[in-house]
Amino acid sequence: MKTYTAKPKDIEKDWILIDAEGVVLGRLASIVATRLRGKHKPIFTPHMDCGDNVIVINAAKVKLTGGKADKDKFYWHTGYPGGIKSRTKTQILEGRFPERVLQKAVERMLPRGPLGRTVFKNLRVYPGTEHPHEAQKPAILDVASMNPKNKR
Repeated sequence: MKTYTAKPKDIEKDWILIDAEGVVLGRLASIVATRLRGKHKPIFTPHMDCGDNVIVINAAKVKLTGGKADKDKFYWHTGYPGGIKSRTKTQILEGRFPERVLQKAVERMLPRGPLGRTVFKNLRVYPGTEHPHEAQKPAILDVASMNPKNKR
């Protein structure tokens, strides 16, 4: 019995639409990362990009449980001495680019390296309900109804 390895011609990429309104951030990011990677498909091959294209809308309305909204911080350095800066997840969600909280959560669940960067390009996140991908006819995935713990 031989191990099956998917070839590029065998891979079919679907389009999936997920509404993030009221869904817990970590649970949503986990499901999105699984779909991006293609682990839900029977033809999953670890070294190939066999995942789907995922569109997430209402990313600004994602929920954070516990004290993570104020405790978790994103750090960066300006390059100058003493130039370390930080923002909490609440500040980012209320700021100019609220979709970055979800993007970072998904990015950190994907493998590091060339394959992870390629797979991450298949994710499109929008803070509101509008998205320019109607022509692709995305299938709707209701993450909130998958598990009662997913929605708060």
